[in-house]
Amino acid sequence: MRIYRQLEELPPATSPVVATIGNFDGVHLGHQSVIAEVIARACALSGVSLAITFDPHPARVLRPEHPFPLLTPLPRKLALLAATGIDATLVLPFTETFCRLTAHDFAQSILKDAVHATEVHEGENFRFGHNAEAGVDGPAGLEALGRELGFAVRVYAPRTLRGGAISSSRIRALIAAGDLSQARALLGRPFSIDSTPASGRGYGTRYTVPTINLAPYWDLLPAHGVYVTTLTVGAGAQAETFQAVTNLGNRPTFGADSFAVESHLLNFHPLEGEQALSGQTPLRLTFLLRLRPEFRFPSPEALRAQILLDAARARRYFTLCRALNH
Repeated sequence: MRIYRQLEELPPATSPVVATIGNFDGVHLGHQSVIAEVIARACALSGVSLAITFDPHPARVLRPEHPFPLLTPLPRKLALLAATGIDATLVLPFTETFCRLTAHDFAQSILKDAVHATEVHEGENFRFGHNAEAGVDGPAGLEALGRELGFAVRVYAPRTLRGGAISSSRIRALIAAGDLSQARALLGRPFSIDSTPASGRGYGTRYTVPTINLAPYWDLLPAHGVYVTTLTVGAGAQAETFQAVTNLGNRPTFGADSFAVESHLLNFHPLEGEQALSGQTPLRLTFLLRLRPEFRFPSPEALRAQILLDAARARRYFTLCRALNH
C-alpha cells in the first residue's frame, strides 16, 4: 500500500480513482465492508482504490480538553488498512486551518482537484466541512457536490451486528467496559495494542511470578482487570508469540497505586540473540478474555495463589481453543 502524507505527494491521475473518506479508527467490519466495495469498483474500472484519513484524529483538534483514546493509533491503522488490499492511503494533516474548510471547498480542492476522484464511497452518517456542516444528501451534501464536480457517490447504510450498528464509538465503549468478546465480533479480530517493554517495580519477580511490563500506553485500554492474552515479542521473522495472563490496573496489593500492564507468560523461555528483550523490542499484546476484575489481596502470597488460579484458567482456555481449531 502506498502512503501519501501531503496532497502534493499524490501522483498525476492516469486512471480512475475510487475513494473513501473516514477516520477508520479500529478498521472494523463496517469499514472493511466499504473498503472491499471500493477495491472491487477500482478493479472493475482498472483504477486505483484510495482511503483518505486524518492525523491527528479530528476529535483531538476540535475538543483538545477531552481525552480521546484511539482503538488504533496511526501506525496500527495504516497496517490494518494495508491488510485490506487497498492500493493507497492519503493521510491528511488535520489542523485548525484544515477544519475550517467548507464542504464545497473540501470536495473541490481535495476530491476533485487533488485526488481526481471518479467515485466516492461513504456511509450514510458521513459528515464533513466546517462544523460538520454537510452530510451525504441535501442540497449542499456530498451527492450534490459530486454531481456538480463530476464524481459519483455511493452511500452505504450502517452495517449492523449483535443488535446495533458497527461503529468505532460502540467498540470503544465495549473495550472500556472489558467486553472483549463483543468488541472482537465487531472488529473482526481480537483487540490488541502495540508497545515496548518497561521496567517494573520488581514485585512480579520477587513475590509472585516473572512478568513483562509494557511501557506507558496512552490510547485505549480495556477496563482494569485480569485477562487471557497473547504477547508477541519482536517483529518479522524473529517474532514469537507467547500465551499469557495480563493484569491491567493499579496493583493495589502492594500499597501505593501505580498503573501498569503486566503480562505473565505461560510458555515463556529465555530469549537470546536478536530476540533478547530491550527497551525498544516491539510487543503486541492481544486481549482474548476477561477473567476477573482487579482485587486487593491481603498478602503477596494470596496474590500469588490467585495468579496461579488465573494461569490455570488461561491454560484451559488455550487448550479449548486448540481443540476447537482441530
